Amino acid sequence: MEDNNRRNQPQYDDEISLVDLATTFLKRRRVFYAVLFSTLLAGIAYAVLMPERYDYVSLVKLAEKDSGSYIEKPAAIIATLENRWLPDYQSTYHAEHDGSIPFKVRFENPENTGLIRMVSEASPSQREGVKQVHAQLIDELSQAQSAAVSSLKQNLERQIESLSSTIKMLEGSTDAGAAIAAAFEKRLSLEATLNSMRPMEVLTVSRESAERKGPARSLIVLLAGLLGLMGGVFLAFLTEFASLVKAQLTEM
Repeated sequence: MEDNNRRNQPQYDDEISLVDLATTFLKRRRVFYAVLFSTLLAGIAYAVLMPERYDYVSLVKLAEKDSGSYIEKPAAIIATLENRWLPDYQSTYHAEHDGSIPFKVRFENPENTGLIRMVSEASPSQREGVKQVHAQLIDELSQAQSAAVSSLKQNLERQIESLSSTIKMLEGSTDAGAAIAAAFEKRLSLEATLNSMRPMEVLTVSRESAERKGPARSLIVLLAGLLGLMGGVFLAFLTEFASLVKAQLTEM
């Protein structure tokens, strides 16, 4: 009896052959082609119309007290640029143009150097705007550096003058040889520092990078083609599945 019942039960074949897959794909190939070509055309259009953007770099070298030693620390300069001078310029720009600066400015200090890099990513049409912003920030930095150099020079000159007076006073004393030698040594050190000071130097303003920023156009088209290929296959089989479900519901 059990064997008869088993033979009478309907048998279902859940296996899908490659022939079935190929047949389904060919049946719905128009869906596949429509998705593939529309996605590919969209990718080509985006790649062609995508605006070109470049890095615009300004570079300054901070004022030196002596070789490898800077009057102001680069980290302090960057903090002032980020939290004072750039916000001040942004406020002025917003008041004049009723909008924000259409690009960002970031500041960098290459390790173990006194260089300050100002970098903005922008389109060629914004180059003059970038140059104006960078020039204004460099001007603020230049004024601050000039003031720091001048203050340090005056301080060193006063110390040198004071030491010279001290040396003249000690020259008449018989037991002041050691004190005079120490004063001479100190004065020579201060004079060497004074002579080795270097003002801030502007190396470049708003220099355009050689390579365009962002993904290459060929890569965008390639990714669009792969996306269209995968999406086309998926939608082709999804369309066939929906058609079969609809047919089953119609028969019920």
